[in-house]
Parts: sequence; structure tokens; C-alpha cells
Amino acid sequence: MSAMSDYLELKFLDHFTGRAATSAPAAVYLGLSTASMNDDNSGTELTGNNYSRKAVTFAAAASGSISSNAAVEFDAASGSWGTVSHWAIYDASSSGNQLFHGSFSQSKVIGSGDILKVASGSVTITAA
Repeated sequence: MSAMSDYLELKFLDHFTGRAATSAPAAVYLGLSTASMNDDNSGTELTGNNYSRKAVTFAAAASGSISSNAAVEFDAASGSWGTVSHWAIYDASSSGNQLFHGSFSQSKVIGSGDILKVASGSVTITAA
């Protein structure tokens, strides 16, 4: 299950009603969480222990959804990240705006020295 952020919903509405133009970001980034992210970006993204967002790419949208088209590998954790279960897509490698959020089909405990690799196709955004 995935959802569009409040920020992106407003940008979409303004753009497609002619109120304000918007453009696609040059790149989008995958962020991780141990709990559900929210439409208003009030969820808690991981921090510390060598965590940082990573660039993610997507195949063309088809049949109402779009999926990542390459594996995304995070740097080795320098401490516990906890049980990673949720993701968000951002328009910047740090700070920036949340665009979409969702959950992985399986959660994964990440401890010191572990490297999380998100397989191609594991991040899917579905239009509702």
C-alpha cells in the first residue's frame, strides 16, 4: 500500500488546474522508517548509525502503478537501525519534501554491520 503526501497532493492540484506550474525533481530518494509514515510527513525517518537516503529510479507507470527498477543499497549500519518496515520517497537527499510513502511486504531487522539492499521492484506506488 502506498499513499501520496499532502505536499504532493496540493502540488498536483495546483498544477493540473492551472494555478501554479511545478516540475519533476531531478532525482528522488528512498528513505526508511521503523513505523508508518504519514501523509503530513509526521512519521519518523531513520537517523544516525550511518543511515542516509539513497537515490531510487522507477520504470514507466503502467496499469495504475509504478515500481522501482533497480536495487537500492544502503551503507553498512554502524549501529542498530531497528526493524525497518516502511519507506518514503523524497525530492532531496536530505530535508526536502516527502512525495510518497508506503510499507515493505516484509520488515527486516538491521543491526551494526548489516547492509540493507532493497530489491528492484520492491517499492511500488499505486494510484488510488
